[in-house]
Amino acid sequence: MHNLFRIAAVLAIFLPSPVLSAEQIEAYMPGLKPVGSARMSVLMIDIYDATLFANEGAWKPGDPLALELKYHRNIRGAKIADRSVKEMRSIGISDEIKLAAWHNQMRKIFPDVSEGTTLTGVLTSGGDSIFFQDGQEIGRIKDADFGAAFFGIWLNEKTSQPQLRQKLLGAL
Repeated sequence: MHNLFRIAAVLAIFLPSPVLSAEQIEAYMPGLKPVGSARMSVLMIDIYDATLFANEGAWKPGDPLALELKYHRNIRGAKIADRSVKEMRSIGISDEIKLAAWHNQMRKIFPDVSEGTTLTGVLTSGGDSIFFQDGQEIGRIKDADFGAAFFGIWLNEKTSQPQLRQKLLGAL
């Protein structure tokens, strides 16, 4: 049965698909189920809809997860990377050397998005972060510290969007 999950994971990565569906996320990271969803809006402008997937539908720090963002706006990939670094600083990441290295990696990975684009980040049990655009893998960052910082943008208690965090965690 475990081999079937591996085969499904390979197919989920390489077959065209508009987004990573809940079934694909389950195949890629067995046990991940939706936890909660939220809409990110700034000044009444919708930016994206976010859905958190975690082990058996309950998130615990350090566990594998997937975060899916479905965009409602056109945003340059460089701006997504810039904002990610800013948000990492706001949750307490202060190592400027690491932030600069991560920023460079994110700028290479994150594409420009438009209305309807879906970006999904997966944090594996080994601490790797794997990114997908509309179901296709676009890059990886193999650094557990990065994974904690990046997904902390949404899940850290110091997030700039505490209400969004609560909705992702299924608390609201």
